[in-house]
Amino acid sequence: MNRKRLLTRRRTLLLGMGAFTVAGGLRHLNNQFPEIVYEGKDAIGKKNFTVVGDIPLRERAASKGLIYGAASSYRALASNTDYATSFAKECAILVPEAQLKWDALRPSPNRFDFTRADWMAKFARTHGMLFRGHTLVWHKALPKWFAGTVNKRNAERILLEHIKTVVGHYAGKIHSWDVVNEAVFPEDGRSDGLRNSPWLQFLGAGYLDIAFRAAAEADPRALLVYNDFGLNYQYEEPKRAAVLKLLERLKSRGSPVQALGIQAHLWCDNSSKFNPKTLKKFLREIANMDLKILITELDVSDKNLPLDVSIRDRIVAAIYEDYLSAVLEEPAVIAVLTWGLSDRYTWLNETDSRKRLDRSLVRPLPLDTNLKRKLAWNAIARAFDQAPKRHSEQVKSE
Repeated sequence: MNRKRLLTRRRTLLLGMGAFTVAGGLRHLNNQFPEIVYEGKDAIGKKNFTVVGDIPLRERAASKGLIYGAASSYRALASNTDYATSFAKECAILVPEAQLKWDALRPSPNRFDFTRADWMAKFARTHGMLFRGHTLVWHKALPKWFAGTVNKRNAERILLEHIKTVVGHYAGKIHSWDVVNEAVFPEDGRSDGLRNSPWLQFLGAGYLDIAFRAAAEADPRALLVYNDFGLNYQYEEPKRAAVLKLLERLKSRGSPVQALGIQAHLWCDNSSKFNPKTLKKFLREIANMDLKILITELDVSDKNLPLDVSIRDRIVAAIYEDYLSAVLEEPAVIAVLTWGLSDRYTWLNETDSRKRLDRSLVRPLPLDTNLKRKLAWNAIARAFDQAPKRHSEQVKSE
């Protein structure tokens, strides 16, 4: 059997959906292939994930002019001291998972509640971390009162009030804002690629300009980001094209968009569609528009991989390293943010649960449920260690 066929056979075995959930099959796989070979579109080769030293991710990233951080909930940080300590050690920026969304901040049309978000901002400041805002405009996480209150006549006033109040509350104290989140959705069939969201229905395509201009006025120091998913794999090329056109339109109208946030929720069963060459071309096109790039919601779902943790962790780590090795070649990339730090607190335990397969917990993040570093941590560390150093001042601080 030639090497190409052997690699294909190994990858088929490793990525088979449930093919090795039987314990005997897993032992056979471990014995036959002790060195996991991960093969995307281009053969990557063997991975050993060796890391030199014990330096936290935040320091490894900072040494290359990058920011590493993660999202977290208020509850996790406030209730688990060990987790909070690990978070402060590894992360240079904190992103509230939900505490800055509309439904968390606005219990009623006329009242804002910053209690939990302020606690998180103070936690970041106390531990020498940057603080990041997610998100000002989104079609989800809207409060219950929204549907019966907001309409075409008052939508602009309510949106401007929200941005002025929220951005103003943290003015000068926040690194960046996801001003508009997930506004592109080609499946809705519009020629401009925009999602048929409530904001589009009420205000038309100009709502993005309104939002970015209002945010810039409320806090001229914050980095203003357009954030979206579905931009990483080869089959997502139509979405990439639509996002490029959106950013070009915003720039042509003078809207103060300054960066693209690329959600990187990666999947093991889609790894064959990852093409470093085309992804790097997309990143270069963004950079050529004088925009910075943030990887904003990075994690790797292992829900369809075999039960054996040693196999899962190696494949997940390989995807982390391969992806980051590609995107960090682009100097415009200034930050890498995982959507969570520990497997104990990941949204994928609900959305990408392994309940139907084997009822084990998913393992998508750098630390395990006991806050121990995994191979995914090693992979991220290795990517930072090998990344080109940014030569200009690209990190905005408070």
